[in-house]
Order: sequence, then C-alpha cells, then structure tokens
Amino acid sequence: MKITKLRTQVIEFPYDPVIELSPGALLRTGSCVLTFLESDQGVTGEGLVYTFNGNHTKIYNEIVRGFAPLVEGADPTQAGALFTKAWNSIRTLGHGGPAVNAIAALDMALWDLRAKLAGMNVSGLIGACHTTLPVYDSGSYWVMLTPDELQRNVEASMKQGFRAFKLRVTDNIAKEIPRVKAVRDVIGPDAGLLVDLNQRTNVPNAIRLGRALEEFNLTWFEEPLLYHDHDGEAEITAALDVPVASGESVYTSRGILDMLKVRACDIVMPDLQHMGGPTEWLKAAHYAESYSIPCSNHCYTEMSMSLLAATPHANWLEYMLWLEPVYRERIELNKNGHAVMPVKPGWGFSFDPDAVKKYASQK
Repeated sequence: MKITKLRTQVIEFPYDPVIELSPGALLRTGSCVLTFLESDQGVTGEGLVYTFNGNHTKIYNEIVRGFAPLVEGADPTQAGALFTKAWNSIRTLGHGGPAVNAIAALDMALWDLRAKLAGMNVSGLIGACHTTLPVYDSGSYWVMLTPDELQRNVEASMKQGFRAFKLRVTDNIAKEIPRVKAVRDVIGPDAGLLVDLNQRTNVPNAIRLGRALEEFNLTWFEEPLLYHDHDGEAEITAALDVPVASGESVYTSRGILDMLKVRACDIVMPDLQHMGGPTEWLKAAHYAESYSIPCSNHCYTEMSMSLLAATPHANWLEYMLWLEPVYRERIELNKNGHAVMPVKPGWGFSFDPDAVKKYASQK
C-alpha cells in the first residue's frame, strides 16, 4: 500500500452576488489549490487551500507540490510520520502563514485517504461522539447590510432549516442595536444569535458593546480585538456575561494553547487551515478540553464536521457556504435545525469533478 502521486489543481469560482465583507473589502471569487493523493489501491485522498480572489494561489501551489518527494512512494497508514516530515520541512519558512496553510492541504488529503482506505468516516476513525450538532448560518449577515436586508436574509435562511445565525457588527452601539434587534425580532427569543466584530475594536468599546447587547440573549460575542491581543481578550472575557469566542486567526495548536493559558475566551474556534490541518486541529481541541473550554470550528464546514463529530466538547458548527461550489454533497439539517454529521468514508464530502473542470484556473 503506497501513495503513488501528489497532484494539485488550481480553481477559481465566482461569488454571485459579490460579498462586501466590510467597506471596500469585496469577495468576488473563491480560489483553491485542490490537493490529491493517489494510491495504488485506486483510492484518492482530497484536501485544499482556500484563498480570496485568487490571492497567493501560485505560492500555495508551489509549496504543496514541494511535498511530493516526501509522500510519493510512502505508506499512507504512516500518515503521522509523513506529517511530521512535512512539518519539519517547512521550518525555514516558519510555522505560521502560507507554509502552514499549505501543509493543511496535505494533511487533509492524508486523513481523507487513510479513512477511505479503512472504509470509515474520519470521525469514526478517530472515535465519533456526535451524530448531529447545532449549526449556525454564517454567510449572509455582513456588516454592510441594513436591518431590513438582514431580516430578509434571516427569513430565507429559516426556510432552509437554520435556527441560529451569526451577524457581523461594528463597535457603533447606536448603529448595531437596531441591527441586532432586527434579527432577534425575526428569529424569536430562543433561536441562536451570535455577533462577530472581526477584530474591529478595543477593550473599552468591546465591553460597552457587549453589555449593550446582552439584552438580546447572545449565544456568543466573537473576536472583538486584533487576534494577537490575548491579554485584552481575557479582560473582555472576564468583564462580560455573554460568552466570548475567538481563535480563528491564530496559527497551530500552540496558538490556541497560548489563548487558553490566559483565559482569552470562553469558546475556541480553531481554523482548519490556520492550524495546519486536522492533526494540529485535533491537538487544539484536546488542549481546549483540558481547560474545560468548548470547541467550535471556523469555516471549512465540509471537513470540520467530521472533526467536530469526534470532539466531545464540540458545541457549534459554523456553516459557511463559500466552498459549496467545489463539492458534490451538501450538509443536511434535521427538523431541529441541527447538522447531521457525515458517515461516508473519508470526509464524507468529495470534490465535484464537473466543478473542478469548469473552474480550473487558466492563469
């Protein structure tokens, strides 16, 4: 049993409509370096690196392709040793930034291949804990939307079966109270309502905003500060009754551990790409468990689902639609608005060959 080939494919697909994340920050396309590990068993493992608007795909593609000599001809059941070799190989590039994002694609493909060869979902390979998880819609509530626009989007999401929603906000209390109230009025008192500052403010303003929004029964208050200010996050976490969530922007499990040591948040949400793939993501989740801190994910819904399914202290799945054009499958919601965890071998989600062909980059 061996890996016969590592290959990549760069794709770029349009977002319609264009997403305005914040003033002047437009998301026009999703871009991926799809990563494939072929084996002599006729089974292929899949992973990816995702970027906005085609940024840095050439760099990522070169780094991922550079792992080929380390894995081609190797036994995929020795994935731990292969990941360690690859991790050591990027030491001169640094264990953060593009190199870690790129190694995530390799690690995703290694886990997918190993689980497929075993005929199991990744969650079963680890040891599944959950068959369903609460899920929130994260892709329709940007900071530029008016209260009326937010309400229309919420109504559409509720028709799809969602019962929890994440709203991006600023630290302008007078502006944000009507926006948060507009969403709460539509979803009712019991549905999940999360707010995300996307690192837009400072400690005093975050505390004022958090207290002003407490009347709306928030599920959590996310990323108020620049991601590296863990002491400031800890001050906010201690001051507010609403749970504070953070962690999507730090790199590797050690980044999450640094947050946990100072109690920077009440909920960690490691990013599968920033962690460097599933191996490091699981380490981060284990660190959180040792601190009795719940764990969610950041984006990468399709692959994060299996990891959360194997995480005893998982509390929420973030549903982000950005990568849907790549996949054949879609997430399934039950009547309670919970996501049904995948059971198919590998990640349970696979790249759509027609989409890969359609969106193959010509750059």
